[in-house]
Amino acid sequence: MKNISIQIPSLVENIRIVESFVDNAKEVYSLTDDLYGNIMIAVIESVNNAIIHGNKLDKDKLVFLSANLGEEQIVFNITDQGSGFDHQTLPDPTAPENIENIGGRGIFLIKHLADEVNFQEDGKSLQLTFYLS
Repeated sequence: MKNISIQIPSLVENIRIVESFVDNAKEVYSLTDDLYGNIMIAVIESVNNAIIHGNKLDKDKLVFLSANLGEEQIVFNITDQGSGFDHQTLPDPTAPENIENIGGRGIFLIKHLADEVNFQEDGKSLQLTFYLS
């Protein structure tokens, strides 16, 4: 299993570092363009959530990002140093009363792009699994 990881301060401008990390993962793991696209959007959204909602834009708090390649899947772990959240109580962004809301679609999007999404550590850690075939 190949493993790559980084940690970044909680600044929105550090998303470019995450883009480079995913680009690097594409090269290291020889990902297809479709898979790469899904990973890029899901991982950036996850890290963005960790920076904004988890660490509350506190530049002294870090977001940890790792990628692990297995035989049949690639797993990304995103962890923040915030207080966590209850992912089961998020409003449904497709419900009529939420359709026009600006936010609230990130987790919904992530769940549709990744093959598996697991919340750990009371929502402070997110594991995204993408199948390679």
